[in-house]
Amino acid sequence: MIQNAFYTPEVQGAYRLHSLGGFDLADGGRIPDLQLAYATYGELNAAKDNAILIPTWFSGTHATWEQVYIGAGRALDPSHWFIVVVNQIGNGLCTSPHNAEGDIAMSGFPDVRIEDDVRAQQQLAAELFGIERWALVVGGSMGAQQTYEWAVRFPGQVLRAAPIAGTAQNTPHGVLFTRTLMDAITSDPGWNGGEYRSHTEVAEGLRRHADIWAVVGLSTEFWKTEYWRTVELPDVTWSTFEEFQERFVQATFAAMDPNALLTMGWKWQRGDVARATGTDLATALGRITAKTFVMPIDEDMFFPVRDCAAEQALIPGSELRVLSSIAGHFGLFGFEETYLDEVDRNLSELLATRV
Repeated sequence: MIQNAFYTPEVQGAYRLHSLGGFDLADGGRIPDLQLAYATYGELNAAKDNAILIPTWFSGTHATWEQVYIGAGRALDPSHWFIVVVNQIGNGLCTSPHNAEGDIAMSGFPDVRIEDDVRAQQQLAAELFGIERWALVVGGSMGAQQTYEWAVRFPGQVLRAAPIAGTAQNTPHGVLFTRTLMDAITSDPGWNGGEYRSHTEVAEGLRRHADIWAVVGLSTEFWKTEYWRTVELPDVTWSTFEEFQERFVQATFAAMDPNALLTMGWKWQRGDVARATGTDLATALGRITAKTFVMPIDEDMFFPVRDCAAEQALIPGSELRVLSSIAGHFGLFGFEETYLDEVDRNLSELLATRV
């Protein structure tokens, strides 16, 4: 088992592990002992009707939601809501390629789909908390994919849904983008078919992976207006955009396990809620009964507003709420208070809606 300090509680903050036992996957594989990493905030009330689920995005963990979106006086206020953030399978905290043991450590990590994450989350909620219905499911990017999957696959269990900066069905552009991200890692000479002994052996691949994110994940306006000068990190400084790229974006991905990124990339690339119904996208999204706010980011270059709006138009009773962020897709990290204020206003309104 390869150890990676990035995935420890010292870096990510406290979390718990729950074993689901043997878990069969949609593509025919099996995880002998699936461990889900999760964190909770607030208390579940007696009626169990104050529960909010947050699934995580690509490369992300519960830590960003805890640091950026959850807190007193916010829409996601633990004094009112019982908030459950569940890390996705393969993200480095849950059962993942670098921490797998037994048969899958020897034979290779199996392919995992978005629907596997959602089925696992449903099982966790039932086993640990007896939650049968969520007041809200909200997630960004790959978390939005899971939010849509929940609302389509289990419509009676989701009262409200808020997919942020993501789509229900990956687009051709999204497939190509994700393939390029994965190729940046696997084309590294240190990759050697995945037989690496530490993530540093594919450092060049992780650097190129980060550079692709900087080009598409951050908007042209973010770079042109030098908005990066306003981003602050403890004990890290930069005076040029090249230094920002090296010390923020590259440094972020350099700490991660490449096989975890590949596992998440594979499922992101194949995200499609129409699989839940065996029909087309319109029929699948037409199953949603949750009150839904679809929230794209205006400068997002790979989940553009027009793609999200086209899906929103297929969801009964839904609303399009466009968020503003000069950071584009990376606006999810909450660089701007104005963006966070918009998210809070929308989520507060959604949570106040009678359903």
